[in-house]
Amino acid sequence: MIKKLEIGNVELENNLVLGPMAGYTDLPFRIICEKYNPGLEVTEMVSAKGLYYDDLKTKELFNTTGQKNKVSVQIFGSDVKAMSYAAKYLSENNIGDIIDINMGCPAPKIVKNDDGSKLLLNLDLAEDIVRSVVDNSNKPVTVKIRKGWDHDHIVAIEASKRIERAGSSAITIHGRTRSDYYTGTADWDIIKQVKENVSIPVIGNGDIKTPEDAKKIFEETNVDGIMIARGTLGNPWIFKKIKEYLQTGSYSEITNKELLETILKHIDLEVKEKGEYTGIREIRKHLSFYLRGLKNASEMRNIINKIDNQKELEEKLKEFFK
Repeated sequence: MIKKLEIGNVELENNLVLGPMAGYTDLPFRIICEKYNPGLEVTEMVSAKGLYYDDLKTKELFNTTGQKNKVSVQIFGSDVKAMSYAAKYLSENNIGDIIDINMGCPAPKIVKNDDGSKLLLNLDLAEDIVRSVVDNSNKPVTVKIRKGWDHDHIVAIEASKRIERAGSSAITIHGRTRSDYYTGTADWDIIKQVKENVSIPVIGNGDIKTPEDAKKIFEETNVDGIMIARGTLGNPWIFKKIKEYLQTGSYSEITNKELLETILKHIDLEVKEKGEYTGIREIRKHLSFYLRGLKNASEMRNIINKIDNQKELEEKLKEFFK
């Protein structure tokens, strides 16, 4: 189940992928996850229009300084010209190893501009976008989709065939529709059907929270790889656990010592990347995931959400873990 994965001319060391999450898979979190060795890490989604208009904040999203892992830069947009420009820009500046196109984001502010999962309602345009990005890229291009827009528009199989025809090197499918957002249960059967209908690698996504889930989705869908997004929050070692479990049938839990070390390193990376003011505020959402399930976690969360100083925050956490 764990194996090398070839996406176009890029060989990944293994077939576990850190999924893109806006506001979460920034450079510090990708460096934290890197220690547990996913085969590929995907950036937060980058606006093709932002790149087209030379927006500096947009460019910060694909900073990979200090990263050793293979990186996929995810771009989104529904304007063919802007998407072509983004592909050319990333290629000419040699940013990332793979370009991924987002056709799965359900967020209202994204779909109101016809971007993200809204493209699943316009497969002609979706196909044109893939073709134009492939034509303007010197890197493999992949596409992330959902099952469909809603339960009256389940288009994953047709979309996948068109995406393959347009030159994509792999497809990631999340087993929910846009109207599901993240509720209910991901439909792994549609992932299996996509796998049966295309010849390029298929990466399954949705509801992979434990090593047992990982084994199950591989067995049930025969996918080439799996993408884990929300399951990594407060749990970056999930990649290590999955590898252990699939290779040996068991896995070890993280110690509190390693948990604290990881948290402190993550704080430090955020502050170095974004400065103390922003870094401390950015880390708070991660801390609530790291502390989840620990005794007195909610009181601790209330305390640390009022701290805006790195040294004080670190001291409080060391005290908590004693």
